[in-house]
Amino acid sequence: MKRDSDQAKLRVDRWLWAARFFKTRSLAKTAIENGKIELNGNRIKASKEIAHGDLLSVRRGDTVQIVTVLALTDKRGSATIAQSLYEETEQSKLERAIVTEKKKIIRAGYSSPKSKPSKKNRRKIAELKMNEDTYN
Repeated sequence: MKRDSDQAKLRVDRWLWAARFFKTRSLAKTAIENGKIELNGNRIKASKEIAHGDLLSVRRGDTVQIVTVLALTDKRGSATIAQSLYEETEQSKLERAIVTEKKKIIRAGYSSPKSKPSKKNRRKIAELKMNEDTYN
C-alpha cells in the first residue's frame, strides 16, 4: 500500500473508495458530483487531489461524517486499514449520535401493524415520515 511517504496527494474519489466510504469509485464520483462531499468546506470535483490533514465532509443518506485525512492510499484494504486512513471529529460523532437518538424517539411510539394499515394507521405513518423529514 502506498502511504504518505510515497505520495503527497491523491484523487479524492480513489481515497474515498480505499477508505471504504463507498463500494465503488463510480459511486464515490457520483456523490462528489452531486455535492455530497466537501473538502475544507468547499464543493469539489472527483479529480481534486487531497493531502494529509485535509478536512472532508461526507454525506451518505441522512448521516454526515466530518473526517480528517490521516493517510493516503489508492489500494482498498481491510476495514481496520481503512479506518486508520482517517479520524472522525468529535463534533461529527456527537451530531450523528443526536440524530440517531431523535430517530429513536420519533419511532418509539409506533409499532407496525400485522395486516394492511387502516386509514388511521396510514395517517399516523404519514405523520411520522413528515416528522422524520423535518429532523434531516
